[in-house]
Amino acid sequence: MEDTIVAIATTVGFSALNVIRISGQNSIEIVNKICSKDLTKLKANTINYTFIIENDEKIDEVLVSIFKSPKSFTTEDVVEINTHGGTSTVNKIMQLLIKNGCRQAEPGEFIKRAFLNGRIDLIEAEAVSDLINSKTEEARKISMKGIEGKISNKIRTLREEILSLIANIEVNIDYPEYEDALVITNNLLKDKIENIKKQFENILENSKNNKIIINGISAGIIGSPNVGKSSLLNALLEEEKAIVTDIEGTTRDTVEGSIIISGIEVKLIDTAGIRKTKDKVEEIGVKKSYQILKNSDIILFVLDNNRKITKEEESLIKTLDKEKTIIIINKLDLKSNIDKNKLKDFTIVEISLKNENNLETLKNKIKELFNIEKIKNRDYTYLCNARQIGLIEKALIIIKEIEEELNLNVEIDLIEINIRRLWDILGEILGESYNDELLDEIFSKFCLGK
Repeated sequence: MEDTIVAIATTVGFSALNVIRISGQNSIEIVNKICSKDLTKLKANTINYTFIIENDEKIDEVLVSIFKSPKSFTTEDVVEINTHGGTSTVNKIMQLLIKNGCRQAEPGEFIKRAFLNGRIDLIEAEAVSDLINSKTEEARKISMKGIEGKISNKIRTLREEILSLIANIEVNIDYPEYEDALVITNNLLKDKIENIKKQFENILENSKNNKIIINGISAGIIGSPNVGKSSLLNALLEEEKAIVTDIEGTTRDTVEGSIIISGIEVKLIDTAGIRKTKDKVEEIGVKKSYQILKNSDIILFVLDNNRKITKEEESLIKTLDKEKTIIIINKLDLKSNIDKNKLKDFTIVEISLKNENNLETLKNKIKELFNIEKIKNRDYTYLCNARQIGLIEKALIIIKEIEEELNLNVEIDLIEINIRRLWDILGEILGESYNDELLDEIFSKFCLGK
């Protein structure tokens, strides 16, 4: 991190302003080379009016903000140039900065430097990304808890509790004559591990809810051709997103859109009608439908009220997970020929897309299925992404191993090895232990200039 990096921190285009961000030990010196005002004599944490110049020609009238190490986002010297909007101007200034010693920053490199320089931990860094991508008020609230460090504090507290237990075990082993130390017996360790387990389980349960708020819910719209899948998508989106015709096989690829239900994003995926076909293109679409069926958080399985359930539909219904499926019986305005006995134990919503009847009922069933109202009114101070949750799940597997060792009366010094693994896992979540490949993967998902 010896070099000085630069990137555009705003979307380039027709806008009032653009922001160019520079960070590194030579940032003030480099920007000073292209400014009409001497930046080296200015105070830190100030905004300064000046011109960007090249060979005495004024390129743009700008405001330059100066932040000196260590009191900056990256803890390095940072300069931000507020330019006028427009592609030509911002590109010209970028060229001048690179010509005078800056390097184009990689995606997420500013926040990566903030992490590596110890200003933020990995939870806080990932929360910044979540905040940028948040689409709902609830997602914003969770992200801010991460940025404020409240989630990190919860993990650190648990990590300190585990470290205290490790330290006590070490004292028992190395200094058995030390009378003031708490003697860690098998039964005492069982109680402490049970308490730690409950904390991990609580974190996992609440974090999965946070993940739903941050990432939303994927809802696959599945069914035979011409049952109303595309019409359902259009009705829920309140726009003509998918083509609707009476011709079977009209939808050959997935069509997607999103709606917000009680503050949670629901990503709707309309799929090709599932049937046997000799059409090569349609066959590919059907295969995609099965993939969506497998991977969606919720299945909206659409049936035609006016016709009997086919053998193919019946076979498919038997494979559906009742806990995550809503059977939608469409065309309620027509005579019913459906045998509902074949749909026992499923959540059923009867609708008429022609008359737009019962769409709110369907939304309410989605809310009930995911307990959305309860999720919204809860403590947001938990983890929220797949990496973090995966590590908590790994920790619970280790705790199960510890419990088995305790039941077998394994020596406490051997059990300590697994307890230390729990401590290490919490360190991975915070980023106190990491590898370069992990960091590259995490920060590559950030936008340029962040």
